[in-house]
Amino acid sequence: MQTSDWFTSILDEFIAHLKIDKNRSDNTLRSYQTDLELFFENCASQNIKNLKDIDLNNMRNWLADLKSKEVTNTTISRRVSSLKVFFNWAIKTKKINQNPTLRLISPKINKTLPNILGSKQAVALLDSSANLEDEQDSVAIRMRDHAILEILYATGIRVSELVGLDLKDISFSNQTLKVLGKGQKERIVPFGIPAKEALEVYLKESRLDFETSQSNQAVFLGQRGKRLNVRQVRRILEKAIERLSDVKQVSPHDLRHSAATHMLEGGADLRIVQELLGHASLATTQKYTHVTIERLREVFANAHPRA
Repeated sequence: MQTSDWFTSILDEFIAHLKIDKNRSDNTLRSYQTDLELFFENCASQNIKNLKDIDLNNMRNWLADLKSKEVTNTTISRRVSSLKVFFNWAIKTKKINQNPTLRLISPKINKTLPNILGSKQAVALLDSSANLEDEQDSVAIRMRDHAILEILYATGIRVSELVGLDLKDISFSNQTLKVLGKGQKERIVPFGIPAKEALEVYLKESRLDFETSQSNQAVFLGQRGKRLNVRQVRRILEKAIERLSDVKQVSPHDLRHSAATHMLEGGADLRIVQELLGHASLATTQKYTHVTIERLREVFANAHPRA
């Protein structure tokens, strides 16, 4: 991307602020970097050479251009948010006197309910992954994959948190994991007996088959002995789903959605679920209450004689 040296300098300063002062994750930093580089590239094409010369019309024209290129409202909304955060920082650091984003409006996003497995479907998925016979994969791989699915569903942790687990993060006596979440925030997450048993079997009977000098303390290893990555875990879930005819395609994040929804359906307090999932805002957790309400309506419609 071709941005001027001046914009590059101020963008580097802003990204450093997010990393050092705000402790933002690498993924978040990349999103801000991409969004703002695209905007500054657009500014450069209009011969804008100073941050103070950027106004609301520049932003609106850029967003209109994105819309004409069929960029989704979700992406445009994220880029608006990036602009607002950046220019708020620019105001606080006295780089500009007026904030051009004050009247900048994000496009409306059609809110969709999370994709959720039914509790019986979740059990079927986990029971199927526990079957170590008649499969192309080795028993060691099946043990590892079963432990991964059990932990994902039992805890509701993010896949990035799962692949970041080290052996020291597991407490079998307390049946808890120490998880490093967004913003480098640590939290303790409990897991149940099925997940404990699957994890113990993997660590005692399977992990050694993957271990190399590169493994270090990583819990879940790939065939070359390195720490599994997010893409590999996604493929593990896809393969598990393929073995079941009546279970729709779900992502690892959908398994997290399912765990949260099933906890709430089981009577868990909303704030406890918020803590377990590592949500900074209760509003993020509250979307799962909408799922349970929708499910109640569906059951009512199908079962009540006067629905």
